[in-house]
Amino acid sequence: MSLARDVMTIAAVSAGAFFFLAGTVGLLRFPDTLTRLHALTKADNLGLGLVVLGLLPQAAGLRDGSKLVGIWLLGLLAGATVSQLIARAARQGQLNR
Repeated sequence: MSLARDVMTIAAVSAGAFFFLAGTVGLLRFPDTLTRLHALTKADNLGLGLVVLGLLPQAAGLRDGSKLVGIWLLGLLAGATVSQLIARAARQGQLNR
């Protein structure tokens, strides 16, 4: 059972790292603020979710697992809030492109 848990952890964390890398590539390659923001937020949310999913089987107990889920939820909330603020500023012309 430990081998299956370890394989799941490695697969999910690796997939999460891939999505983090894909979001970074999108941030560097896309032409304007809104498309960069879209690529980064979507990939980072999925990447963080996969990393947390991969770490959950390694958690020592329910308390540690709930901390991981809480970190994931706070990351989603913070990412959505910041992306909304950046998009609003970009639409109003307050950001340099």
